[in-house]
Amino acid sequence: MKKLIYKSSAILGLVALTALQSCLKHPNDLPTNDVTSESVYATPAGYKQVLAKVYGSFALTGNQGPAGNGDVQGIDEGFSDFYRLFWKAQELSTDEAVISWGDVGIQDFHRMNWTSNNSFLTGLYYRCMYQITLCNEFIRQSADDKLSERGISGADADNIRQYAREARFLRAFQYWVLMDLYGNPPFATEATVIGGAPPPQAKRAEVFTYVETELKAIEATLPDPRTNEYGRADKAAVWALLARLYLNAQVYTQDPGTGTPGAERFSDAASYAKKVIDGGYSLITNYTWLMRADNNLNTSEFIFSINYDGLRTQGYGGTTFLSHACVGGSMPASTFGIAGGWSGTRTTKNLPALFPDVTGTADKRSQFYTAGQSLEIGDLTSFIDGYGVTKFRNVKRDGSAGSSQDFSDIDMPLFRLAEMYLIYAESVVRKPAAGDAGLALGYINKLRGRAYANDPNSTAGNISAGELTQDFILNERARELYWEGFRRTDLVRYNRFTEGTYLWPWKGGVGSGTGVASYRKLYPIPSRDLNTNTNLDQNPGY
Repeated sequence: MKKLIYKSSAILGLVALTALQSCLKHPNDLPTNDVTSESVYATPAGYKQVLAKVYGSFALTGNQGPAGNGDVQGIDEGFSDFYRLFWKAQELSTDEAVISWGDVGIQDFHRMNWTSNNSFLTGLYYRCMYQITLCNEFIRQSADDKLSERGISGADADNIRQYAREARFLRAFQYWVLMDLYGNPPFATEATVIGGAPPPQAKRAEVFTYVETELKAIEATLPDPRTNEYGRADKAAVWALLARLYLNAQVYTQDPGTGTPGAERFSDAASYAKKVIDGGYSLITNYTWLMRADNNLNTSEFIFSINYDGLRTQGYGGTTFLSHACVGGSMPASTFGIAGGWSGTRTTKNLPALFPDVTGTADKRSQFYTAGQSLEIGDLTSFIDGYGVTKFRNVKRDGSAGSSQDFSDIDMPLFRLAEMYLIYAESVVRKPAAGDAGLALGYINKLRGRAYANDPNSTAGNISAGELTQDFILNERARELYWEGFRRTDLVRYNRFTEGTYLWPWKGGVGSGTGVASYRKLYPIPSRDLNTNTNLDQNPGY
């Protein structure tokens, strides 16, 4: 799929640029693309090229500013990649990550004092809207009447309908992101009138229902697990997103007035996680191979990924950011497969404290750089304050370099099997009737067998049934999934994100940590969109 995604034609680049410029100038209007849409969608090959662009929008930035100057919402082009922005919102606001840079708004995350004018939150919001816009346009152009007008029929038409279902999955994923982080986004689909009134605002619980309904509508029609091209959605990707959705259902459907949790859906979370687990997946044997330059080999564990290529996706977001920003000080850049580090990201002492040792001698998931680094963080802007994280390396399993020392080959799994094991286990611990307690324990011990002995079937690291508690699972999720974009969502679900009952260095802007107002469990709707779309209300507290 990498070649398909990253060799889009020049005319498709023009379509994407036109779409984004429309979003930026009029954030709630959909692009018309009147000049180019007929030529782009004229043939089945053209549809597949546009599908490549829809997928590629997860990894690429391009010349995206309103004036074509590479600047998105006041953010340098290199900062505007979807995953880089998503990662900052999910990780820098937690105990797992800090950053040393002084860009306006970047320290707001860890200090938890962001506003509706934060450029990174604005950039992520519009990036999600842009990707939804691309999906809406592709789905609109794939309708039966459009195919008939263009003389596309038979197997070609069936393929395009399949592409449209994949676009519906990608759109559902982006609405999940908006729901999770911002709560109540503007809502538009392929049925929204182009150039009409700004779209209405959807309540968080309404978005939950929409995402659930969309995923169930396409569930049976996507390819079976592991039968689509690598990097494209299949049934397992749908099941995985549903499992994640249901795990957090109480948060997503809570009463916004009283804060009363919504209805739990742990049985559904366990059921859909089990569908993925039974879909032919297995853990790779070595945890340290997960985030390497040749991790496209991890097809037994990866369910759905953003594909990066050091030669074809040359940008400063995604895993290029993750593999470069963590390197600095005395850290040897060559061991990370890069020409030089950016001296940015580290972790707080809370994360290494979850492991039996920081060297990885026992639990090999413990990947930290300590030489010349202080465990304590006296200054958030000092790179040597806080241990380095060495999880992302642009080298292959055999130690050889990736295709480029400046841009990463590391793919980013948005869903992988380990998360499904953890979802099943947490669901059963929270609601024993949701599944099989013995199976839940076995799944956790598979993760620990790999972590301790490079063998999921090993008993090394095993825990007992009595040790499998909610607190243990939260910590195990951190050990297994750290720096993969989960931590904020996990802490919110466990009521440990804003609360003063769980602290980390510089939480709330205080060296020893402090609780903050509960409204910060949601990020604000950007002030720019509030000023443009009068249908929108700001989240309470901002």
